[in-house]
Amino acid sequence: MNLQDYFDFIDNTSIRIKGHRVYIDEVLKHHLQGKEPEEILQYFPNLPLEKIYAALLYYEANKSEVEGYLQRVQQHEEKSRQEWLQIQDTMERFVEKRENLRKTRKRQIAEGKFNPLWDEPA
Repeated sequence: MNLQDYFDFIDNTSIRIKGHRVYIDEVLKHHLQGKEPEEILQYFPNLPLEKIYAALLYYEANKSEVEGYLQRVQQHEEKSRQEWLQIQDTMERFVEKRENLRKTRKRQIAEGKFNPLWDEPA
């Protein structure tokens, strides 16, 4: 079996271990932290040890290319995180604005300036 046969090369930020939902960068993250293959297996119990070794061997055989891949993955994850934070900020402002409108309407009803059955909001 050819070493590349262990992987699905999806795009420039996605190399998945064939037959699994585990990406090579997830395995390499643990490897680069100094974990042994048997320790990595604890994080991915459904991943055969053979495929962990294949990922490590692929990394060693293609180090500069894989390090470029890891950098692209990190940049992609950071970009996604920033987009998520921006969406969260937008949602928080939306919820805050909606709550302010509810408070205003409640105050207007209490002051008799707004009848929710007949009036349109001022």
